Amino acid sequence: MSTNEAARPPLPPFNYETASQKVRMAEDGWNGKNPERVALAYTVDSQWRNRAEFPVGREQIIAFLTRKWAKEHEYRLIKELWGFTDSRIAVRFAYEWHNDDGEWFRSYGNENWEFDANGLMRRRYASINDLAITEAERQFRWPLGRRPDDHPGLSELGL
Repeated sequence: MSTNEAARPPLPPFNYETASQKVRMAEDGWNGKNPERVALAYTVDSQWRNRAEFPVGREQIIAFLTRKWAKEHEYRLIKELWGFTDSRIAVRFAYEWHNDDGEWFRSYGNENWEFDANGLMRRRYASINDLAITEAERQFRWPLGRRPDDHPGLSELGL
């Protein structure tokens, strides 16, 4: 990473409070659906595994997220802290979206994250499964963008 790269607090080593804060910041970023802005949370050479794709570096991350959000309409995401160590965080998540045909899905998954000393994510490994749902089964109905603070999380929703 270049020396002029801005740090992204909270920085490792993580405790429960700072790991939880990092998870919410990631959720907020992804719910904003701005690939260029989201990519700034990752090192310039960040390595990902997302389903069967393996983006490396910010340019590939931006291209991946651009494709993702072009096909996943009305995307709304909730992340929840699962565990942490000094520089690693484990997360479970769910997001709801619909395709071009109006078919709704809830995608469930787990992510393992590793951060550098400046709080940038250098590794992200995601495993994800999609469940077809009806529009009536949706549980993530806040206006597009950041999840409101009073909206239940995954555990409260029984997910």
